[in-house]
Amino acid sequence: MIAGLLRLPLRRFEDERPKPTRQTNLSFSRQGVIRGLHYHERGQDDLFVCLEGTARVVVLDRASGETFTEDVGDDNPTAIYVPGIHAHGFEALTDVLFCYHVTEEYDPADPDEHGIPWDDPRVVDLWATRTPILSARDASS
Repeated sequence: MIAGLLRLPLRRFEDERPKPTRQTNLSFSRQGVIRGLHYHERGQDDLFVCLEGTARVVVLDRASGETFTEDVGDDNPTAIYVPGIHAHGFEALTDVLFCYHVTEEYDPADPDEHGIPWDDPRVVDLWATRTPILSARDASS
């Protein structure tokens, strides 16, 4: 064995409830960035994992108006599975490396990507900032 090389066997726990992952995305966001809220009409689900730093996940049930939020990452290494019909996003509470596994591949010719503004009255009080850094797409939602 090469010095310092580690082989880490993984255990697989199968579960028939979640859909299989079709694509994995990584994003780096500076503190103060909000990504979202997005939702998918055709049912793409997301599994959010903050690999480094701390992010606040926000989910809005568009039908009932019910909301969910949790800070995940360094101090709370928790994954959040979000059915894509719900509006979802995250805020970088620190600089973050964020991973999201999705159940459908992104199709630039026919994207299933819809938005709700970050400052929608149903969620605006869930964010830590009132002056987020937004992408052009999220700023136009």
